[in-house]
Amino acid sequence: MHRMTLEDLEETFQISPNGNGKETLKRQKEIEKAIRKTLANLGEDPDREGLQRTPERVARMYDELTAGYHVDPVKLINDALFDVGYSEMVIVKDIDFYSLCEHHLLPFFGKAHVAYIPKGKVVGLSKIPRIVDMFARRLQVQERMTQQIADFINEVLHPHGVAVVVEGAHMCSMMRGVKKANATMVTSALLGVFKSHLKTRAEFMEHIGRRRFDD
Repeated sequence: MHRMTLEDLEETFQISPNGNGKETLKRQKEIEKAIRKTLANLGEDPDREGLQRTPERVARMYDELTAGYHVDPVKLINDALFDVGYSEMVIVKDIDFYSLCEHHLLPFFGKAHVAYIPKGKVVGLSKIPRIVDMFARRLQVQERMTQQIADFINEVLHPHGVAVVVEGAHMCSMMRGVKKANATMVTSALLGVFKSHLKTRAEFMEHIGRRRFDD
């Protein structure tokens, strides 16, 4: 299997090179200036007690919520690929995620369910939630995030197939606009045998629809 390099994946998966300490500090200072100006444009006094450190807090928050741009996918994955003679379905479900809608910069959040059928290689269990986080912690739309998770796993493992289902609640439609607090969005990405074989797809859907063993 072709060994990944960061250069291979940067363009496809929108990995930013600006994750070092110097660039982070510069980025945070620019965000602080923008937030201070926004507060003033809202009619607030950025120097009043409750708002004095708000620009700094918001800058740190955005750095955390968009940390996925600065994850090195090679370091994330390459030390956790294992040769295993297993060719049945591997499922990691109910993975909590939090992301930011790129249209309004409001949160959307929910659960992701990920499955793949190995072709000689498996990835460490903890890496699947980390892959979800890598794509969730950036400015996103749910449809693209779902596809990116599937494409990345497919590129890394070259399995027989990959399936991803994401269920999300979007604050941009809950607290503004149509104001539908109970509406949720479900997106899916199916590759390989999950797309071509109905029984495989149905098995995956059945698994993610079951209650947890500890419920």
